[in-house]
Amino acid sequence: MLTSITDGFLCCLLGKTPNAVGPLDSVESSDGFTFLEVKPGRILRIHHSAPERPAAPELPAPSPERGAVRCQRRITLYRNGQLLIENLGEASRPESARCPPCPVPEANGEPGAPEPAGAAAKRRKRKPKRVVTVDCKKRITSCKGTHGDVVLFFIHGVGGSLDIWKEQLEFFSKLGYEVVAPDLAGHGCSSAPPVAAAYTFYALAEDMRAVFKRYAKKRNILIGHSYGVSFCTFLAHEYPELVHKVIMINGGGPTALEPSLCSIFNLPPCVLHCLSPCLAWSFLKAGFARQGAKEKQLLKEGNAFNVSSFVLRATMSGQYWPEGDELYHAELAVPVLLVHGMHDKFVPIEEDQRMAEILLIAFLKVIDEGSHMVMLECPDTVNTLLHEFVLWEPDTPAPRGDGDTK
Repeated sequence: MLTSITDGFLCCLLGKTPNAVGPLDSVESSDGFTFLEVKPGRILRIHHSAPERPAAPELPAPSPERGAVRCQRRITLYRNGQLLIENLGEASRPESARCPPCPVPEANGEPGAPEPAGAAAKRRKRKPKRVVTVDCKKRITSCKGTHGDVVLFFIHGVGGSLDIWKEQLEFFSKLGYEVVAPDLAGHGCSSAPPVAAAYTFYALAEDMRAVFKRYAKKRNILIGHSYGVSFCTFLAHEYPELVHKVIMINGGGPTALEPSLCSIFNLPPCVLHCLSPCLAWSFLKAGFARQGAKEKQLLKEGNAFNVSSFVLRATMSGQYWPEGDELYHAELAVPVLLVHGMHDKFVPIEEDQRMAEILLIAFLKVIDEGSHMVMLECPDTVNTLLHEFVLWEPDTPAPRGDGDTK
């Protein structure tokens, strides 16, 4: 504690930014890590594990109707911000994947309230701000470890590193999956540029795009935690033909990102550096359901919150993504698994419930014993849920009438 305060005081006097994050010389490619230069001088550490597979025999092509889901959805955004979602051709959506209908505000502004006489006609006359139609057909197949065209991408959140995925990377690697997990810029062992602009959402999203394009194959599954969920959503929106499934762990609701003006992370880096022990303690209290020796060790091993004060401040202040609103998420036509730790103090369960309502095909699973860092607290439960979703393949539903709407 005293060392942190002294270092922060010196930073204030000398005008320097406490920013000592960078690639470690001891980390070598033989340990399963590689370093990818996404831009000149911008280097990310990446864990990449690709199992050696013998040449697979030629298998007969699967039935085109097996696991096929027709995505037909009309999304209307009104000028007052109201979102009306109509799922057309509901018969093409698996029963097990249907979510509760979204509550649509009525004329008096209260969801589910009785509609006054003539209100329906008045509502129909309103001019929408934007109307989006999604009409596509996707084949959602079981991604078994023996398939050579499947890659699992793991993306961590603010203050973490790829080490928080240790249990998941080992689990899926042993099953024969190809896994990729990067450190965000300034996190873990990736390089830390000395300018705040290097940590905006768009800068980090372009890094993840470069990683995705480098390792992506025919079927790719994106797994994100907290802030990392936003990058998974971005990639799924940008590459709908390549992203097969998405897993969101404590990612929050489908709202546009905007940094808070009244946040402790707006303090100068030198002050944050002085407060770093308090921030680490607060993260332990809020990020874990329990705060015993085991959780402290997990926090240390996962390098959670082990970033410089400058990187932490710049990353939190750079969370500006106005496009990522409810409409943006409603356009996604990819199956999504939402995993939520019941004791999460950062992300209320209501946010993940709203996300499940907005998404076209979504499953929400709540882990009673977990909190924000649920993948560290309950690795076996999380691994089982993730693997079941990876293997999930919808049955072809029986045809029904065409006029069904949500």
